[in-house]
Amino acid sequence: TQSTWGYSFQFIFMAAQTAPKTGGSLRDAVGAVVCPGDVVARIDDARVALGSGLRQDGEFVVASVAGVVRLRAPRHFWIENRQKRYVPVVEDMVIGVVTQKMGENFKVDIGSAFAATLNSLAFEGASKRNRPNVRVGTVVYARVVLANKDMEPEISCMDATLHSGGFGILADGFVSECSITFARRLFAPQSALLDAIGMRLPYELAVGANGRFWVNSTSAVNTILITNAVLNAEPLDDEQAVRMVERLFAGVSRERDA
Repeated sequence: TQSTWGYSFQFIFMAAQTAPKTGGSLRDAVGAVVCPGDVVARIDDARVALGSGLRQDGEFVVASVAGVVRLRAPRHFWIENRQKRYVPVVEDMVIGVVTQKMGENFKVDIGSAFAATLNSLAFEGASKRNRPNVRVGTVVYARVVLANKDMEPEISCMDATLHSGGFGILADGFVSECSITFARRLFAPQSALLDAIGMRLPYELAVGANGRFWVNSTSAVNTILITNAVLNAEPLDDEQAVRMVERLFAGVSRERDA
């Protein structure tokens, strides 16, 4: 019992040391450990983007989950934690699977508590006469345009300028799931893992903030190989991930030559 209390007090002391300063800026709060209900910072930039785990309450930013405050340049803040279920956030990029057609709308599974709604006209160039070829089972890459705790999320396959912007139907390829934390790591502008794979094989990759990624390559074998490389890299750091890719591709080359 004495040992348990000792660890508890130690954790509380460490959390207090890393707690954000109330009224400070969001950039000062990066790296801080927060709990649900904590006031993270005061909003000092109207252009700031609040991601998963953060919400605005008047002039303050409040945490809705426990974790560590992170920043993705230039002004996108979120809380990194080990959550398993995806919570939609406006402007998140997600990978979804169409599960149902309802009139002019589609129900799309994005891994959240409720299915998202996708309008048949939410594609570049779509009209009532020229509708996209979307069926049950179709995989789409979209962005969240509506996220409210009292409403079903809404997604769109167009960017803010009403162009495709890389969004749309993901044909062929292979979809896999990973942790939400690892998916956000794959969003980094520079990824040693993805660079190492790209040096060996050409491929296409789409990553969703909902813990899904889509891979397509020149053949089914290469697509599976790349997918396995990405999945194996989740518990590794950058240096370990690069070595893993080197060993994986070297082993495949030896088998092909044999």
